[in-house]
Amino acid sequence: MDGPPPLPPELWVCVFSYLSTEEKHTVRTCCRHLKKLVDHPSLWRGHTVVLSDLRRYTYGFWDTLLRRKLTRVAVRHLRRKEWRRLVKFLPTLTAVVFVDGGRLYKEKYLDHLARFPEIRDVGVRNATWDEPILGQSVTAQLRERLTHLSVCNVRLPCTVQFINAVSHLGNLRYLLFHQQGEGYGLDTVRPVPRGVFHNLLLHLNKLQHLSWGMRGEPSEPLPDDYLSPSDPQQPGPDWYGGPALTSLELVDYPETILPENALRSLTSLRSLTVRYRYIREGITCRLRSWLSPLKQLEMLTIIGGNSLATYTTTIPSSVTRLTLRVAITLKDMDSIAPKVPGLEHLDIEQNRSSGSLCRRIPMLFPELRTLRIRFFRREPEKDLLSLHRLRHLVQLELLVERSFILRDYLNGHPWPSPCVRELIDELRQLSENRITVITAMRQRNPLKECDCVWEGD
Repeated sequence: MDGPPPLPPELWVCVFSYLSTEEKHTVRTCCRHLKKLVDHPSLWRGHTVVLSDLRRYTYGFWDTLLRRKLTRVAVRHLRRKEWRRLVKFLPTLTAVVFVDGGRLYKEKYLDHLARFPEIRDVGVRNATWDEPILGQSVTAQLRERLTHLSVCNVRLPCTVQFINAVSHLGNLRYLLFHQQGEGYGLDTVRPVPRGVFHNLLLHLNKLQHLSWGMRGEPSEPLPDDYLSPSDPQQPGPDWYGGPALTSLELVDYPETILPENALRSLTSLRSLTVRYRYIREGITCRLRSWLSPLKQLEMLTIIGGNSLATYTTTIPSSVTRLTLRVAITLKDMDSIAPKVPGLEHLDIEQNRSSGSLCRRIPMLFPELRTLRIRFFRREPEKDLLSLHRLRHLVQLELLVERSFILRDYLNGHPWPSPCVRELIDELRQLSENRITVITAMRQRNPLKECDCVWEGD
């Protein structure tokens, strides 16, 4: 065959949409026709390209990015000439994330962002600023443009000064702030003072998603209204003046830092994520009282923390997506099922004490459409075949620890093992190929340090 079958271009693009990035790059080396098709912008929408040492890229490389209409980049460290090159070849960038490790930056480094007229998203990872990260100049130029700001694992000279600068970005809809430390001392983080945090929330009226690092543990718990600033026009505990948040994420959260009624005013939440730092014995679980007022909650993610039995009875029935990265037993599953009758997406961990979860899941959660199971120190077993009874299930994801995979690989047992592949093939047959099975190992995405989520609209 001299070339690919004479199919309409839009059909080829549809076929290529099912390929991974690596597979697309392989296909585009076949011929010029396929190369042109693979570079269709619809196949690269939302894709982020990682750039470093911009001097080594050819004009052909930049032409490829332009054809794909890429608007999101992650960069290492940009020198002054490299900034000019980026502005020249990718002037329509809408998102830039800095992923430098251990760099020391000056205030004016981010001033170059104002040269991109369509910039909306900015992220900073693993860096140290010896001057304010957001100076008056860049804040004034980006205050109407920025909708997403993500600052993670960054050491700042003054946290309060940074938060006050962010409060001027009135169009922010997404804010992620996970601080590493302040100044040049030890890696200690103090919570943002109540007054400063309230000022931030009162000025960001359009904010929808807030991801807040809670590493700092004060000598006393934070005030009851820390997450609930009062309306300046109607002062009082019953009048909430902050933004109508739909998503809240608390990272590195120690159980003692927030009171039981901390979320009483956030009734608009549709998504709640709590990533516990540690749990001390004898401390009352706050989740039980936190979940009670959240009647619109659709997505709940709990990572670590107390035993499930302490809060399963208060999980809102409106939840359709549930992620539990905690020790889980069959008894826990039995108590959760009646509370979430419409559950469609489930993400759980399977360990040796969990019992036969796969056998029970079809009876407990019959409406599931996607299921992710994380296996620890073991592989899926024959009870995996019971999942074919989930009539609505279309995607099953099986994750295994990377260390477990590498250990077995060195012993001549690759992942997935022949036994697991046989189970997957049999499950596909039983479901008449309705279920797509994905096998992967748990590993970090370099663009999402500290498990931070950084997504555009």
